[in-house]
Amino acid sequence: MTEPLPKLAAPLLPLLPRLELDPPAMAAIAGATTAAEGIAKLEAAGLRNEAARLAAHALPKREAVWWGCMCARAVPDPALTPADTAALQAAEAWVRKPGDDGLRRAAMEAAQRTGFRSPEAWAAVGAFWSGGSMAPAGQPEVPPPDHLTGVAISGGVVLAAVRLRPERAQERLARFLISARDIAAGGAGRIVPEEGAQPVGAKIVEVG
Repeated sequence: MTEPLPKLAAPLLPLLPRLELDPPAMAAIAGATTAAEGIAKLEAAGLRNEAARLAAHALPKREAVWWGCMCARAVPDPALTPADTAALQAAEAWVRKPGDDGLRRAAMEAAQRTGFRSPEAWAAVGAFWSGGSMAPAGQPEVPPPDHLTGVAISGGVVLAAVRLRPERAQERLARFLISARDIAAGGAGRIVPEEGAQPVGAKIVEVG
């Protein structure tokens, strides 16, 4: 029996305009009605990049940000800058308290110190784009478009997949998708870091 994935049960059709799938990918998802079904069909067709993009847009925002953090942790970079480490920690802090607007804004402030070149940075951006306002505090509210967290997380997941050893991208994406399904089922989505890499600091917490 297939494990239920309640956090990937979103209808597929409204998500399609965000994905910009090419004809082979559209053909692969024929008959799918939920995001979980679409992800399974894309992965079965060998289209893991597209499956990961769909997962980033389909997961609830808090879970999507957490997934981005788990993917970043799965491929640690021994040369990661302190700013990028801080961005990861800021994203995870927001996941722990997603209703705290100060933590949401702190995530973006941390990301801005990175140069936006790492999956850690984009996890933090995804937290900032999750809701609230994109305008400076005290200014008229400018709500972020609903799809922006998915954009940030999908970009970060791709960066994690190709980090240091891009030839491992497809193997990594397979592990990332297992993590996304675990998160969707209520788990923590932990991914064992690649052997020989130094894990980034900060405690992993449950999101279920």
